[in-house]
Amino acid sequence: MDVITGVIDEGDFYEIQGNYAKNIIVGFGRMNGRTVGIVANQPRIAAGCLDIDASVKGARFVRFCDAFNIPIITFEDVPGFLPGTNQEYNGIIRHGAKLIFAYAEATVPKITVITRKAYGGAYCVMNSKHMRGDINYAWPTAEVAVMGAKGAVSIIFRGQDIAAKEQEYIELFANPFPAAVRGYVDDILEPRETRRRLCQDLETLASKKQSNPWKKHANMPL
Repeated sequence: MDVITGVIDEGDFYEIQGNYAKNIIVGFGRMNGRTVGIVANQPRIAAGCLDIDASVKGARFVRFCDAFNIPIITFEDVPGFLPGTNQEYNGIIRHGAKLIFAYAEATVPKITVITRKAYGGAYCVMNSKHMRGDINYAWPTAEVAVMGAKGAVSIIFRGQDIAAKEQEYIELFANPFPAAVRGYVDDILEPRETRRRLCQDLETLASKKQSNPWKKHANMPL
């Protein structure tokens, strides 16, 4: 929440469904006088993991913004989808697909800022370049990877010196530079530059025109 209020006009954020699925934050604010929809992971609740309720809440909000031509800004700090048999039995894949679908089909300006963790499939879901994100940024603290360094090293280097290998893995992969080299993020921003760049990008994207392939209607994962 501090990240959101730090970049929007007057720190004035109108949150939607604040008491439901608290591990994701959605709401409205203004950037340089322009109305924007904001989607953000909340790492203080369930570490910011996406679960069924968070996926549905986020998908509904993204669809609303797209319906009324409201640009979407996403602040990403997600370690993955919430594990557990309860989530699996209740259809986390199907419900998580709703958020993927909402972002992929939205034709409004879409900007993403990766603030910290961006792991696994949840990274793709939160408006990555692969979901047709227009502009994607990462802070220097960002980590774009399949999983965290400790978990990855314990699998790849089982039986070896885990501590040394973990530090090597962090230096190689637990930073935003590999993603930037591959074009998954457009630039690495200092946090203090975030508001200025977002305002500039919203002005640039104000005339964005994009259409989806023609069909009678989409087959949303219900």
